[in-house]
Amino acid sequence: MLVVVAPDKFKGSLTGAQVAAAIEAGVRAAMPQARTLAVPVADGGEGTLAAAAQCGFELHHVTVAGPTGEPVRAAFGIKGEVAVVEMAEASGLDRLPGGTPDALGATSFGTGELIAAALDAGATQVILGVGGSACTDGGAGMLQALGVRLLDAQRAENPRGGGPLASLETVDLSGLDTRIASTSFTLAADVENPLTGSNGAAAVFAPQKGANPGQVELLDAALDRWARLLGNELGTESTNRLASSPGAGAAGGVGFAAMAVLGAARRRGIDVVLELTGLEDALSGAVAVFTGEGSLDTQSLEGKTPVGVAQLAAAHGIPVYAICGRNQLSAEQATEAGFTAVRSLLELEPDVARCMSEGGPLVQRAATLLAFEFLATHAATA
Repeated sequence: MLVVVAPDKFKGSLTGAQVAAAIEAGVRAAMPQARTLAVPVADGGEGTLAAAAQCGFELHHVTVAGPTGEPVRAAFGIKGEVAVVEMAEASGLDRLPGGTPDALGATSFGTGELIAAALDAGATQVILGVGGSACTDGGAGMLQALGVRLLDAQRAENPRGGGPLASLETVDLSGLDTRIASTSFTLAADVENPLTGSNGAAAVFAPQKGANPGQVELLDAALDRWARLLGNELGTESTNRLASSPGAGAAGGVGFAAMAVLGAARRRGIDVVLELTGLEDALSGAVAVFTGEGSLDTQSLEGKTPVGVAQLAAAHGIPVYAICGRNQLSAEQATEAGFTAVRSLLELEPDVARCMSEGGPLVQRAATLLAFEFLATHAATA
């Protein structure tokens, strides 16, 4: 019997590969005759690069600018002419020195440097996974790293970051890396928010990046100015349409820049990663699928990893068992999402701190319990 194991990470506790290994051990404890196949996946944000590495993408490490300008060591993945760039590697919250946010000054410049490095390595297709970003700069920094010049009233280089966009006067696209025109970009993003307004990048996400109410207002106005000035170069009508389109507000507005200047096509993150990892082919002959992530909640229903895996498995008539740190779904919601059964670590260990520190053994125990449930159901069905 083949059991496919396709989890996401348990953020702050276990990587996707570690979760998969624990589930495999738990399944084999209950089903020693089973063959397991691990396919760690992600939803297009953090963990996407690790999932790509598990399916044959070679990691290249380069030094780029972190979110506050300090040099950081970051990686991208490449396989043939396809590259995977994970924004969090260069411009993520986890890259902030000391974890201290810089709501106005944080930049996506390092993400642009990663893209340039991928092009140097021969990529002609780039998958840009966004999520966990530390900046609200509308993707301006990313474009600066790719040759776009942003100038102030004195024709001097405008400082990096979202706040300084308020003093931006001119956008000069003439220096944009010429390879961009012959490269196809995919924006892996689930965020539906537009660039600006009450549901925009600043209003919704900047507070999570350290912005106070006054800074949120400033950033929203700065992003609006950025979009208008970029529109002067690209054409106002199309730029306005993209600024208000779903996904423009992803990753502090990087979604907008990626679509407007890089010509990126936006796709649901989980769909991109499932295709990337070849999970559908891996399901051939499987009797069950085990998946999971740190938290199952209403956000999970909007396209997070376990639900995406469950939807794919359901299309093949394969039961899906989910393991999570915390489960906030009702039994009805879990069933509608496609899960045959769900086990949370908090059911086994009510202490959250121990769930985090002892995640591996607890995931293994949960997998064993679910494997026994599968065996009981399988025997009854047989």
